[in-house]
Amino acid sequence: MGLLFETDLPNLFYRGKVRDTYDLGDSLLLIATDRISAFDVILPCGIPDKGMVLNQLSAFWFEKTAHLIPNHLIAVVDDAQWLNDTYGEKVGSGNYSFPGYVARRSMVVKKAERIDIECVARGYVSGSAWAEYQEKGTIAGIPFTKGLMESEKLPEPIFTPSTKADSGHDEPITLDEMKRIVGEKLAEELMDKTMSLFCYAHDYALEHGIIIADTKMEFGLVDGRVTLIDELLTPDSSRFWDTGLYQVGCSQQSFDKQPIRDWLVQAGWDKEPPAPMLPESVIAQTTEKYRAVYHRLTGKEL
Repeated sequence: MGLLFETDLPNLFYRGKVRDTYDLGDSLLLIATDRISAFDVILPCGIPDKGMVLNQLSAFWFEKTAHLIPNHLIAVVDDAQWLNDTYGEKVGSGNYSFPGYVARRSMVVKKAERIDIECVARGYVSGSAWAEYQEKGTIAGIPFTKGLMESEKLPEPIFTPSTKADSGHDEPITLDEMKRIVGEKLAEELMDKTMSLFCYAHDYALEHGIIIADTKMEFGLVDGRVTLIDELLTPDSSRFWDTGLYQVGCSQQSFDKQPIRDWLVQAGWDKEPPAPMLPESVIAQTTEKYRAVYHRLTGKEL
């Protein structure tokens, strides 16, 4: 049975739309639940196995890109007993027994000072970038030549940062605005690291039949050093396309929650809470998409 809603452990540090974070003293426990949101509203149902995919896929990428930049991962929790033996005395009043649901969907991470910028890399014109290009001829304020088609690969990947919002929508900003927020040196380093990670992951994924059209990353400071945090290159943070189905000039089928968005739009939902319950068929279809991209990229089954 999946972990659909809130976890219930002592020492809650932060609760996001999907992840629950707990304080372990000198580190954090990051649990990926099966909660899912659409149009910034958390749905009343979850997507079974989604949390495990997000956690395991992030761990896969953290290990694979560790030569490019340090990340916050200390250990993936594959066994609740290991967590009890290692961290049980640091939770609540001590000698806490972690529930079995933490296994495979959680990781122990370093504490970091979060940098409140979403670092977005785009290699293809799609989604909000396509909408902006059609209206203004720009992508994230950057002018592009006429004639680009929907889902077309850009001549070079671009960096399009945004503010990091705890609720509501992130707001796109220019690189100059980002420099004013975090400083020129840090902004340049974040851009360089984002683009290096994106290009490396894009080339790897392409060999496994996946196009990474765009992705967003988060960084923090650990002992003053820029460190990759949160999640990395998952269906929740990236737009994954099947190379065998890719076709320029139209929207693409994504390995993400697109079936949910499509159903909600067709159902006439006004995008205001509460969201309607999803049909079992849509839930099952979305679970399969998450599992499929995990298998395609890692070569492993959940």
